[in-house]
Amino acid sequence: MLAVVAIGVALGTWQLRRADEKRAIEARLTARQAQAPLLLTAAPVSVDDIEYRRVAVRGAFDRDWPLYLDNRPIAGNAGFYLLMPFKIAGSERHVLVARGWIPVDLHNRNKLQAVDTPTGTVEIEGVAIRNPGRVLQLGTATLLQPGAILQNLTVAEFAAASKFDMQALVIEQTSDTLDGMLRAWPRASAGIERHLGYAFQWYALACTAFLFFVVTGFRRGTK
Repeated sequence: MLAVVAIGVALGTWQLRRADEKRAIEARLTARQAQAPLLLTAAPVSVDDIEYRRVAVRGAFDRDWPLYLDNRPIAGNAGFYLLMPFKIAGSERHVLVARGWIPVDLHNRNKLQAVDTPTGTVEIEGVAIRNPGRVLQLGTATLLQPGAILQNLTVAEFAAASKFDMQALVIEQTSDTLDGMLRAWPRASAGIERHLGYAFQWYALACTAFLFFVVTGFRRGTK
């Protein structure tokens, strides 16, 4: 009983801490997205200072380095996030852009949907994030090369593979570049209610174990 109660209370408290972390993210996200878009240049920036802030950047997509993040469903539909490096105008520095979502071909998941990529210098807008989220790694990680289908990716990993000079952030694109992709990005603070629900379940388990111990103890004592 003591072990079950201890586990239930510990896990319930952990879920409450996770909910508090999400509330803090929501507060920071709301405050930063209320600010005017920041013009991103080649000057190095700290992701801690601009995470979740709206940004704008001018430059050109590197069409030779498309990457696809697998297991990113939207509304129950399987799909990929398409990521591409974006060369910042007037420099050799790049920033990784999550361009949008494309569906999986249900007959051949390795057959990737063709996507129009703007040519020449363009301006895009989006939200600065640290990394494009993580999912459970299934099997051995795929070699990071142009056109690879990956489970997870960080800016540091991409910089090492591509040899590009990178800004230490990812832009989730929100502006339309007439490519037909969806851009319904998950909110970083989503899931507060789920954490609270899990906390209630763990605390309920601890309470049930204690009550079961007391009730059965009295029953046996009276016998």
